[in-house]
Amino acid sequence: MAITETLEEFYQYKFDKMPCDLNMDTGHFNVFNMDDTRKSGVTPKYARRDFYKISLLRGENIFHYMDKSVEVSGSTLMFFNPLVPYKFERVDEESTGYFCIFKEAFFSDHIRSQVKHLPMFVPGAKATYSLSAVQDEQITEIFKKITSEIASDYPFKYDLIRSYIMEMVHFALKMQPSESLYQYADANARITAVFNDLLERQFPIESTSQQLKMRSAKDYAEQLCVHVNHLNRAIRATTGKTTTELIFERIVIEAKALLLHTNWNIAEISNCLGFDEPAHFNHFFKKQTSATPSSFRL
Repeated sequence: MAITETLEEFYQYKFDKMPCDLNMDTGHFNVFNMDDTRKSGVTPKYARRDFYKISLLRGENIFHYMDKSVEVSGSTLMFFNPLVPYKFERVDEESTGYFCIFKEAFFSDHIRSQVKHLPMFVPGAKATYSLSAVQDEQITEIFKKITSEIASDYPFKYDLIRSYIMEMVHFALKMQPSESLYQYADANARITAVFNDLLERQFPIESTSQQLKMRSAKDYAEQLCVHVNHLNRAIRATTGKTTTELIFERIVIEAKALLLHTNWNIAEISNCLGFDEPAHFNHFFKKQTSATPSSFRL
């Protein structure tokens, strides 16, 4: 089942203990060398985390991310947000690297835009960036600076660490330039961004008692206080897709994740995703994917 792993569970799982100041620090931040976090005999679980994670991973690995399984080799910079479940499988036992974890509050009062709106942390965005040997050295140097700083007694060390994190963010953005990091290009882009935010708030589905409430373009238009035609035009102009296409694509992503990573039956998944009958869900899923839910799960 795709559950959510908390910071407390992370520390218990990795180290069998927790930092003494964990509960006092709502914006918790920490950095690790992967060599120090290996734990024999323990299989990582597929789960969402209630914290953000940035990793520099070397070697051959497979990571399961949403409904995808991706093989990565060499040196890879990776960004993960709390909305998306994932887990790693090491193909190469000699794989090395660094990672840092932090809560949203670590950044909330320190950058113009919320961290969840940064392009690499938006659900569905590119999460992995392959690095050359030179780029690996540059990112490694940033992680070393963070590691050194967090161990220091400098009173403003977390301000400095935030700047190092943003350096990695911009490093990745230069590899895949974004039209706008902190502002919207026009009114259509603004409406699309707010629509996407409303859509993502409905996910992830984490229990069989949770149910999708907004499933149509009309539902979202009412929430945004705009005419449905205006919403459709704005989204079409910004994405090239219809509002309904985007809603359906996101429902399919969640449906695949639930089918692959939970033991819920088809009827339970159907109900969670807002379908009146399992037959309607079956028809929808087959139309979108050319496979039935049952055959996709095999």
